[in-house]
Amino acid sequence: MADRRTYNVVVLGLGFLFIFTAFTTCGNVEQTVLKSLKNYTVNGSGYHSLGIIYGVFSFSNLIAPTIVSIIGAKCSMFLSGLLYSGYIAVFIIPSTWSFYLTSVLIGFGAALLWTAQGHFLVENSEASTINRNTGMFWALLQCSMLFGNLYIYFGWNGSSEISDISRRNIFLFLLVASVLGTLSFLALRKSHHEEEMLSEEEGQPLLSARTKYKNRANTALQDTKSEFKTILQLLKTKTIMLLSPCMAYSGLELCFYSGVYGTCIGATTHFGEAAKGLIGISGIVVGLGEIVGGGLFGLLCKNSRFRRTSVVFLGMIVHFIASYLIFLNIPDDAPVVYETTTQKSPYLTPSVSIALLCSFLLGLGDSCFNTQLYSILGNVYAEQSTPAFAIFKFIQSVCAAVAFFYSGYLLLTWQLLLMVILGFTGTLCFFVVERMQDFFVEDMPED
Repeated sequence: MADRRTYNVVVLGLGFLFIFTAFTTCGNVEQTVLKSLKNYTVNGSGYHSLGIIYGVFSFSNLIAPTIVSIIGAKCSMFLSGLLYSGYIAVFIIPSTWSFYLTSVLIGFGAALLWTAQGHFLVENSEASTINRNTGMFWALLQCSMLFGNLYIYFGWNGSSEISDISRRNIFLFLLVASVLGTLSFLALRKSHHEEEMLSEEEGQPLLSARTKYKNRANTALQDTKSEFKTILQLLKTKTIMLLSPCMAYSGLELCFYSGVYGTCIGATTHFGEAAKGLIGISGIVVGLGEIVGGGLFGLLCKNSRFRRTSVVFLGMIVHFIASYLIFLNIPDDAPVVYETTTQKSPYLTPSVSIALLCSFLLGLGDSCFNTQLYSILGNVYAEQSTPAFAIFKFIQSVCAAVAFFYSGYLLLTWQLLLMVILGFTGTLCFFVVERMQDFFVEDMPED
């Protein structure tokens, strides 16, 4: 049984590795790709598409648990993988209607995918293996930022424009990766819990398949209603309200590092023919920052002297440094130019080294905020973790969607200023929550 569970976790991680190699790379380059189209009448914006994805994702999380409970985690993930693959395929032969239609579909698919992933991971873990299994899964997932972006670098390095052939080759590669990830879900084996459910149903031969699914749907609907009530109750708590600015900030900086910053680098005229290839290298370096931060802070936070507040404060400082360097190094019109290159000049002569340093700092800072938000929510809401994390993903996704919509209109300076203000506010509120928890622990009677 232990071997089967470990096998399932590894296959799950590999499936996500392949799918998000495709999707993460696509999100990093799609605005640049759309601006480079010459032979197609596509009026779409990569920023708007990603905004739609995160917007639909945030609201679809309300119904995803019910659907996953009815059709099962394995089937849900396979269906979601098909929707992700459809979104990637659109870029091979682009059209406006299919671009936005698949943006809506993938937002729904993402809610199914992540709900099913959490359910499946828990089903294949025990109290003694959950940390190990979660670490294995996230390590494989974070590697998705490396391979696709490396392909972008080798495919686009030295190209001032992206040709139709180059675009098709890149997205065919990403489509193959996404399809492989989707097919890998078929190799997942049934968990012990699922086998018990099936054996119980097989012992009731008079029960039709339609009745079985109806019973599952009723049970799932009751669970969803109960969880929704819990979510509404938690939203009124002081802790969630205070953590909301920090959650919102995680959405803004998710938008910036995953879609906006790569576009800015690719549009910077001063980088010349290396600009498009640098989008891939930037994505890789962001991934390295995420991996280093996740591993480092996971170890350091076991030491009580290295508190969550210290990690969040470090994340704020790291992002402030990155924002200031980006402000000096990248042209102000980089996120909003309609052509593929910028017209304005930054305060410094753009440096590739500084640009990639900022990529690493963005990834490192993101891991600071996300790891500690997961940590504090898991600590404070140990008995209500699912609704608490649902609130976190909802606020994060809504703010990411809003950020993607304004990213195509606001100059870089204003985008950075918004991030700095919300980052400072979120960090301050995080400190208040930690202080509240300290008081709660101090006031608890000793046994």
